[in-house]
Amino acid sequence: MERIDTIRKISEELTNELVVCNIGFPSRELHHLKDSSTHFYMLGSMGLASSIGLGIAMSTSRKVVIFDGDGSILMNLGSLVTIFNQNPDNLILIVLDNECYGSTGSQCSYASTVNLGNVAKAVGFKNNFFFDGYEKELKFKEVLNTCGPVFVHIKVKPGNANVPVIPLEALDIRDRFMDEIKK
Repeated sequence: MERIDTIRKISEELTNELVVCNIGFPSRELHHLKDSSTHFYMLGSMGLASSIGLGIAMSTSRKVVIFDGDGSILMNLGSLVTIFNQNPDNLILIVLDNECYGSTGSQCSYASTVNLGNVAKAVGFKNNFFFDGYEKELKFKEVLNTCGPVFVHIKVKPGNANVPVIPLEALDIRDRFMDEIKK
């Protein structure tokens, strides 16, 4: 399954959750599919979606869903240890694993030789889900109903959807998201 199809299936099941989306094409794809003030589209800071999402989860009781990539999570493996130790019950970390750095030219990542789900389990995550990306039905309701922190590893095909750039300035994305958090 292509990343945009996976994002589509998951976003169809999201209601009022706060969403932090990894830089580049994943953010563009989510914005194209389902723009919302509950979405924080990262325009920079590769590797920090998990850290930003953790900070948000620790400051609110609302469910926080993080769309991250394999390359980004590999850049900041320490965030897995921090998430595990902070133990937020409202956090879901989704790693969309295409085994490459899709937003920077599709260079291969080490996700082809490292099982990120096993890394999360080794860190101590007790609530883990794996989807091979070829499943027609991505049953995400079970994930949403699981007490966090939750690690979701989804294999997707390499490639980026042909979607436009997000037509919002970084400050506008930040401000509307902050307004959403304050509700």
